[in-house]
Amino acid sequence: ARTMIAVGLGIATVAFAGRYAFHLWKPLEQAITETAKRISTSSLSSYYKGGFEQKMSRREASLILGVSPSAGKAKIRTAHRRIMILNHPDKG
Repeated sequence: ARTMIAVGLGIATVAFAGRYAFHLWKPLEQAITETAKRISTSSLSSYYKGGFEQKMSRREASLILGVSPSAGKAKIRTAHRRIMILNHPDKG
């Protein structure tokens, strides 16, 4: 029983010390938060997540397809085909 109490107090001490260190050093906390936001939004998914307009613009279509707005017809068709194959119900 004494060992369990000592381990619990040790873990609590480490947790409180870590929390205190983060509150003392705000720049580190801000850097971690900004990095986590950047990782969660950009690298985990390469697909355009929305904010769609009433009528689809050329910019929105290019974001969804993953091509530049000035891409040629061949590149647009290739990107469209790739997305259609990925999302087809008979895939697999």
